[in-house]
Amino acid sequence: MSIPKFDTLEITVSRNGVCEIAFNRPKVLNAFNADAYENWLSAIKWAKAADSVKVVVFTGRGRFYSSGQELAKQDKPKERRNTVKYLVDELITFPKLLIASVNGPAYGISVTTLALCDVVYCVPHATFTTPFMKLGFAAEGCSSYLFPKIMGHSRANEMLLMGRTFSAQEMVEASMVARIYPTEGFRETVLKLAEDTAKFSADALATTKKLSRDAERKTLLEVNNAEMAALAIRTTSKDSIETVRRFAEEAEQRRLEKQKAKQESKL
Repeated sequence: MSIPKFDTLEITVSRNGVCEIAFNRPKVLNAFNADAYENWLSAIKWAKAADSVKVVVFTGRGRFYSSGQELAKQDKPKERRNTVKYLVDELITFPKLLIASVNGPAYGISVTTLALCDVVYCVPHATFTTPFMKLGFAAEGCSSYLFPKIMGHSRANEMLLMGRTFSAQEMVEASMVARIYPTEGFRETVLKLAEDTAKFSADALATTKKLSRDAERKTLLEVNNAEMAALAIRTTSKDSIETVRRFAEEAEQRRLEKQKAKQESKL
């Protein structure tokens, strides 16, 4: 199977079967719009079916891993929610090793889906934020179930309910991140680890992952359904719509002020 090409992703596959799927919208900090979600869903389906792929690595191009959902342009909201639902389903049932290589700040769904990966690595300056309450949203990506299970209830509630940003070290202490590696050479380090793992038997990897994941897959699929139903209600509520509108306006104002200051500094 030939490697697919997407506008919002960069995909490479090594000779040993390591597939790097990189979020590639650096100008908007790898934010997800409707097309980006659809591309991610298509890419993960392709990686599942491709015999040449043994290990998948998620990462981001540029300074950010991902800034989460793009709020400035709320394109095709119903279709986008459906795509996210199917994307999370695919991550829940994905049979091959999934590694997250968090190269910078991560927000929203790029944080919640880390719990659906098998191993998570990050750089020292990575931060992790789920601003769902600030935006009037609800938990997603099975985080309402997996975060308390992995992090403990108190830490999970700090992140999901109180919107606290966690540092790289705090995510290690919370058992969400396996290890922190230096920024310099980070991508190469993680890809080398993936390459070493790809030398193992593909059947052995799939069998062991199935054994460790099967017990809760049905539960996770049910949680995803419940979260997406709740999210559909919250994102169409008056208070959430107003909050997102105000947030987008403030973000645009900050962008214009930054652009103006940059132009003035050149005079």
